[in-house]
Amino acid sequence: MIKRMLRGLLVATLLWLPLTGLQAAEVENVRLWAAPDHARLVFDLSGPASASVFGLDSPRRLVVDLDDSRMAADVAGIDLSGSAISRIRTGVRDGGGLRVVLELEREVEPRHFSLAPNDQYGHRLVVDLEYPGESAVQDPIDPIEAMLREQEIAANRARAESGSEPERVVPEAAVALQQAQPHPRRDIIIAIDPGHGGEDPGAIGPGGTREKDVVMEISRRLQRLVDEAEGFRAVMIRDGDYYVGLRQRTQIAREQKADFFVSIHADAFTSPRPQGSSVYALSQRGATSETAQWLAESENRADLIGGVDGNLSLRDKDEVLRGVLLDLTMTATLNDSLSIGGQVLDQLGRVNRLHRNRVEQAGFMVLKSPDIPSLLIEAGFISNPDEERRLRDPSHQQNLARAIFAGLQDHFRRNPPPASLLAWQRDNNRSTGGNEYRIQPGDTLSQIAARHNVSTSRLKQANELNGDVIRVGQVLRIPRS
Repeated sequence: MIKRMLRGLLVATLLWLPLTGLQAAEVENVRLWAAPDHARLVFDLSGPASASVFGLDSPRRLVVDLDDSRMAADVAGIDLSGSAISRIRTGVRDGGGLRVVLELEREVEPRHFSLAPNDQYGHRLVVDLEYPGESAVQDPIDPIEAMLREQEIAANRARAESGSEPERVVPEAAVALQQAQPHPRRDIIIAIDPGHGGEDPGAIGPGGTREKDVVMEISRRLQRLVDEAEGFRAVMIRDGDYYVGLRQRTQIAREQKADFFVSIHADAFTSPRPQGSSVYALSQRGATSETAQWLAESENRADLIGGVDGNLSLRDKDEVLRGVLLDLTMTATLNDSLSIGGQVLDQLGRVNRLHRNRVEQAGFMVLKSPDIPSLLIEAGFISNPDEERRLRDPSHQQNLARAIFAGLQDHFRRNPPPASLLAWQRDNNRSTGGNEYRIQPGDTLSQIAARHNVSTSRLKQANELNGDVIRVGQVLRIPRS
């Protein structure tokens, strides 16, 4: 009898202990990151908490309900500028729990998810407010420029494909009758991607310097240099302290029809000894060294910190990788990346120690755009105390930005895109030789070919033309008959 009573008491005690141990989760901090096309609200929690999010009209509001939770943070001091939120109110909802009401100035499409603790943060509830119809960049590309760039991309893709297909025989009379068009003289678009951002600070130096701050300073200096140079224009992938997913960064660059994509980072290692700048291009077969592979994996894992549903999506990765492998332009794109990387590395070596004397290759997610030459630049090792101090120095930041742009500018002056201002300047500032012809208003490829006793197909092949579009002022090489 006594044994049965003791067993019953033990069972009751075990059942009671978990109930008495339950505590309401506290919202310890609330952080807001405002981007051009969305805002992200992050609730730092003392423990896990289930949440529901729903909208209300008249006036427009978004309600965040957290079960068994209470507010321990001061929301009055949150800077709401640049976001769709005009005011944040909190209170206890009917039946218990926490209610947070966001008063909104515009329509939003909300989504939310929870994140488990990691090395930097504890439990988190992430609420994203996406703005329908808004661009992710502050100053999106002009539609006409986008159309011209799209034509060039299509021509490059067709040219790559033609190298793997039998040449099609097309009657001469049916092609090349389009008259020469005025030269668009478009800007060369450089997409600048400051790494990390928002709740993802990146690497942190021994003196507390955050990678996301350093690379933003270098990127903004690079942006000014690009915009000040005739024939160039910069597009910032991230223009503030907010997070952009790795796959979205390349997507933005493609939407803006970038001619080149450069992602700026600051290296880190477990030892404080390594130092120097590095330049990375994509490797389709993986990294060329163990260090490069380790860095690629750590950068790709940044989405875990950035909060893309708490983990990397293999489906998205497969989609991007599949595009890289299947698109026949990838080989040319990678060759361009390596060529530009060599020139950038040479310029960086003039202002900073180099960690590697060659362009490294690794599987960085942000480099996997099939038709945009791309580089990832590690400006220096933020984990090295001396280099951390230099990375904070405005003068050193400016020198790094100048070196990066000098390498890019040198490449595009030698190899300008056909519709660019630099191509027009090159063609109009040089005298034509006996085997060259400068296109005049009213010319067609058929007329030019007939005038020089060559076939239209040979003329197009000699000038790597895919299509009938030619530009006034463009210089064509005339093949020998």
